[in-house]
Amino acid sequence: MSSAPSPLAPPLGSVQTWVFDLDNTLYPASSSLFPQIDQRMRRFIAELLDLDDQDAYTLQKRYYREYGTTLSGLMQVNGVDPDRFLSYVHDIDHSVLVPDLRLAAVLERLPGRKLIFTNGSERHAEAVLERLGIAHRFEAVFDIRAANFIPKPQPHGYLRLIERFGVDPKGALMVEDIHRNLRPAAVLGMRTLWIREDDHPDGPIPPQDVSDLSHVDYVTDDLVSWLEASV
Repeated sequence: MSSAPSPLAPPLGSVQTWVFDLDNTLYPASSSLFPQIDQRMRRFIAELLDLDDQDAYTLQKRYYREYGTTLSGLMQVNGVDPDRFLSYVHDIDHSVLVPDLRLAAVLERLPGRKLIFTNGSERHAEAVLERLGIAHRFEAVFDIRAANFIPKPQPHGYLRLIERFGVDPKGALMVEDIHRNLRPAAVLGMRTLWIREDDHPDGPIPPQDVSDLSHVDYVTDDLVSWLEASV
């Protein structure tokens, strides 16, 4: 791995807007939540296209690799209704998440606005935030529907988020578990924080290429501790 930016944050009082990804960012990738979503995506494809489990998995990951999200591939290739897909794959047990008191406390202390920017649905985001006990810390959720179902890291959603909420990119910081999703934010002038986990479920599909982290300002494997060090 190339040398990464310091995992410790300097004072970030100049940040006016905090833009957080949701899944595997506000809760650990080691949680048993996202694997439920992954499994239901596979089941959806198997039932839709009459495939066995292995072939459904292969197609699911190929679409993710080639189109940015499995949903984007299903929409473009198979004409799938995105609302039907999102309703199905997010019908999961959110109770595996527990309130995160430290995260809630540090979010309360962070200066400025706080937004969620997710490739998932608003309904799913609200369920996650409620379970973590941090829903009231966020101004709004900007989901895949708000981005016209064009997923990160395509620039469209970033531009729409900036326009909708009047965000000054140079006064914003974006937090993500997939560092390639930070590149458009960096191009727009945002500072960027990558939550790195060596056993991230999507690491190898496509690869989390760490040979170039020029678009990443900060790296940590502990979001809460990093935030606590910044305020």
